[in-house]
Amino acid sequence: MALQSKMTVYIAVAGVFALMGGIVFYASLDNDELDQIEIELTNVELTDVNNVNDQAKFEVTFLVKNPSDKTLTVSQIDFQLYADNKLLGSGLYSTADIALPGRALFYSGAEIPLKNTFILSKSEINSEIYEDAINERFSSFSAEGTIITQTSWSESEKDFKTGY
Repeated sequence: MALQSKMTVYIAVAGVFALMGGIVFYASLDNDELDQIEIELTNVELTDVNNVNDQAKFEVTFLVKNPSDKTLTVSQIDFQLYADNKLLGSGLYSTADIALPGRALFYSGAEIPLKNTFILSKSEINSEIYEDAINERFSSFSAEGTIITQTSWSESEKDFKTGY
């Protein structure tokens, strides 16, 4: 009787591992769809200059496109912002603290602009670059970084480089 109950436990444990492996495999089926996401920097606009703190606020807009058949969300865009090939700094768009059902849904074929506030501090960069930024003397902007997309089962990280 003891041998039979041990065998039952072993079979149950093996069944649990098989079920977990099946869930991981099923979740990985979305990865190819998530990697199809497209991101494009469409606008960088100066919105405010604070002369007391020597900070400038920019509104950075990314157009995110979902050409895949899966519905997904964007949880994070981590990027480095450049103006005329000069690094302005790092930015982060994040909805990680918002539950998955509360985020913008990217249905198949959807194109949604995501806006983020980028704060440029004079103390963190060359003062000449700061002056060019607040006087809007830059002719081109670019961004490079990582976008993280999610479905209810899977998450994918994709590097990007974009500019105008």
